[in-house]
Amino acid sequence: MSATTTGVRRTEAATPRVRRPRTANTLLGLLAWLLAIAFFLPIAWMALTSLHSEPDAATNPPSIGAPLTLDGYREFFGVGGGASPWPALANSVTASVVSTLLVLVLALPAAYALSIRPVRKWTDVLFFFLSTKMLPVVAGLLPIYLFAKQTGFLDNVWLLVVLYASMNLPIAVWMMQSFLREVPVALIEAARVDGARLPTILARVVAPIAAPGIAATALICFIFSWNELLFARVLTGVVAETAPVFLTGFITSQGLFLAKVCAASLVISLPVLAAGFAAQDKLVQGLSLGAVK
Repeated sequence: MSATTTGVRRTEAATPRVRRPRTANTLLGLLAWLLAIAFFLPIAWMALTSLHSEPDAATNPPSIGAPLTLDGYREFFGVGGGASPWPALANSVTASVVSTLLVLVLALPAAYALSIRPVRKWTDVLFFFLSTKMLPVVAGLLPIYLFAKQTGFLDNVWLLVVLYASMNLPIAVWMMQSFLREVPVALIEAARVDGARLPTILARVVAPIAAPGIAATALICFIFSWNELLFARVLTGVVAETAPVFLTGFITSQGLFLAKVCAASLVISLPVLAAGFAAQDKLVQGLSLGAVK
């Protein structure tokens, strides 16, 4: 055995591996469980309250062992002559899905230009994108309302599509440019040598590699669009009413119907929860892209 090999082995033996104590791992695990329970308790409480009658839901302290009923869900879905939530849910799906797709189509080339093929002063461009989010939404509400009124776009779901896309586009560009930095430039150069044009490179080279980041961006844009209330409340009426606006209809002059609100909130939250659950693996991969160099 050579002297060099012996010296390396002695060095490795003299430098023991640093292992995290088992107690620290246990404490971190307990902390993670406590945080998960703390986030889950409001949802579980909302689900339980939605299964109570209005008198039982309004008791103070709350009656946990009260009889369960589906009256809140029946009234939400319009059983018995109430307003149907399906048009509002359809408007929310249309506005959220179409605006998210539009954001992805516009953000992918922009992020490509700012990451793989950076333009001059690309950091200033990114700051400009981010600065558009610094304006309070209320400050631009009146001009947008007057524009929609003059052009006949009030109570139109396509106006919401354009607004949601413009609101989410800066965030999408900012996120995707960091994801696209992980794409190997050699693959793009090889595709260009083979004669591929920019649309082909984006669709067949960049998009498959950055798919987790694109999925994470799409999910965040979908959540922001689905939960938006201010523009939908002011710019829509009956035809383009969205699910959050429909939810506010349960707060009447007669008071707050807690069981109905909890049932409606749970149903309206299900699409977002389902989308997050379906894309959880892509979301974790996407949010971890670019975090470790």
